[in-house]
Amino acid sequence: MGEHTAASRNVTQDAVLVVPGIMGSELRDTGTGEVLWGLSSASWVRRAWLRPGGLHGLRMTEEERAGRTGRVRATGLLRSSVWTPYLHGFEPYARLVEEIRDCVADPAAVRPFPYDWRLPTAVNGRLLAAAAREHLEAWRRHPAHDRARRARADERPARLVFVAHSMGGLVARAALDPAHDAGLAGDTRAVLTLGTPFFGAAKAAAILNTGRGGPVPLPHRQLREVCAGMPGLHDLLPQYRCVRDGDDVRRLEPGDVAALGGSAELAAAAEAAHRDRERVPLPGHRAVVGTTQPTVQNLTLRDGVVVTHHSGVRQHSDGRLLRDTRGRLRWFDLQGDGTVYKQSAAQGPAVIPLPFQHGAVARHPVARKAVAELLRDDDPLGPPQGAAGCGLDVPDLAVAGERLTVRIGEVDTLSGLDCRAVHLETGTVLPLRPGWRDGTLVATPVLGTPGLHRITAATPDGHTVSQLTLCVPAETPES
Repeated sequence: MGEHTAASRNVTQDAVLVVPGIMGSELRDTGTGEVLWGLSSASWVRRAWLRPGGLHGLRMTEEERAGRTGRVRATGLLRSSVWTPYLHGFEPYARLVEEIRDCVADPAAVRPFPYDWRLPTAVNGRLLAAAAREHLEAWRRHPAHDRARRARADERPARLVFVAHSMGGLVARAALDPAHDAGLAGDTRAVLTLGTPFFGAAKAAAILNTGRGGPVPLPHRQLREVCAGMPGLHDLLPQYRCVRDGDDVRRLEPGDVAALGGSAELAAAAEAAHRDRERVPLPGHRAVVGTTQPTVQNLTLRDGVVVTHHSGVRQHSDGRLLRDTRGRLRWFDLQGDGTVYKQSAAQGPAVIPLPFQHGAVARHPVARKAVAELLRDDDPLGPPQGAAGCGLDVPDLAVAGERLTVRIGEVDTLSGLDCRAVHLETGTVLPLRPGWRDGTLVATPVLGTPGLHRITAATPDGHTVSQLTLCVPAETPES
C-alpha cells in the first residue's frame, strides 16, 4: 500500500484588506470612550433607537463638516448584529474574516479597515490608501510571506486584495485614485465587492425624506436626523436616472435633495465625487450582486415627499429608454438585495449573482466561498447557480404581541421551505408557517419578546435569506 503524504495548504501570498460598509464599523467618542455605534445588547438598542436623542452623538458637528475630524474614531469591524430602520440591520463580519484567514499564509496578512462611515467616501479613501500601502509593505517583510510565495507557481511578491462590502467598495475605489498613491493600483491583484452601490441606492433618498409624508416611528425619525447632514449617506444617493417625471425619468438633482430633507451642498459634492471615481479602474474586479429581493429602484417626488417604486427603466445601447408600441415607458422589476438594486451593483465584466439581503451578505456561505476562491487564485465565477433562492420582505419594526407580516417571494411551492424567527439574545426559535395569499407566500407570526429577531427563509436549493427586525414593546416612547 502506498504512503499518504499530507497536502500543503492552498493559501495565497497576498495581503488582504477587509473594508466594511456603512454602519459596519464600531464608532466611539474619542474623548469619553462612549460607544456611539456597534453594541447589540438589548439595553443599548433600546437606548439608541427608542430614547429621544439616543443617537445624538452620531450627528455631524460644524467642525466635522468643515473637515476637522477626530471627535469620533472607528475601533473595529462590526462584531455583533445591529439594527437600523429602512436598512433592516447588518450582520457582523466575523465569519467573513475567518474565511479569509483560512486562505492566507498567516493572520498577519489580513487587515480589517474600520472607518468613520459618516465622513465623505473621499476622506476614507485617502485613509485606506495609506493603510493599504503600510499593510502591504509590512506583510512583505513578514517571514511567512516568503514561505508562502515560494509555494506558489509564479513565486511573485505579495499584492493587495480588497474585499469590500457595500459602501466599502466605494471607499476602495477612492483609495485606488492615483492622486493618493500612484502605484497602489499596480500593487493590487483584485477587488471583490459585495453589494456595492456603484450608482447609488434610491433608498438613501427615502431615508433623508423620512417623516415628510406623515408621522413615523421614533427610530425612523432618529435615523433621518442623523443622516440629514451626513456626507457618507449623501454619497449613497442614486446617480442613475431614478426620478419619474411625467413620461420621462431623470436624475436626482441637488435641489431635489434639499427639498426632500437633505443637503444640496453634500449632494453636489457626492455627484462630483462619483464622476471623478468613474475614471478609477478596479484591478481584477469581481462583483457579488444581490438578487431576487424586493428593492426600491425608482422614485416619484410629490411636493417634497418621496414615493418609492419597486421597478425601474431599461435603456437601449444608445441611451434611449425602452418604450412600448404606444411610446409609453416600460417598467421592469429588476430587484436587488433589498437595498441596492441589481443594476447599481453589477459593475464590471465579472458578476456573481446571489440571492442575499444587503446587510447579511458577510455571513452568506456562497458569498464567502466566492471570496475564498478569488483569494486562492481559483475561478470565482462558479458558485452554485441552479435555482435562485427566494426573496424576503419583512417590516423593519415589529410590536410585541402584534402580528408581523412576512412575505416570501420567488417561491412556487412550500415543499422543503424552512422559515423561522430567532430571538438573537435568547436563541428562542419561532417556526413560521407561511400560506398562500394572492399568489404570494405570507406568514404572520407574533413576536412576543422585544429585542432583535432574525427572520430566515431557507430553500431546498441550499440558499438562506435573512433579515433583522427590531421588536419593540407595545408602549414605545414617541417624543
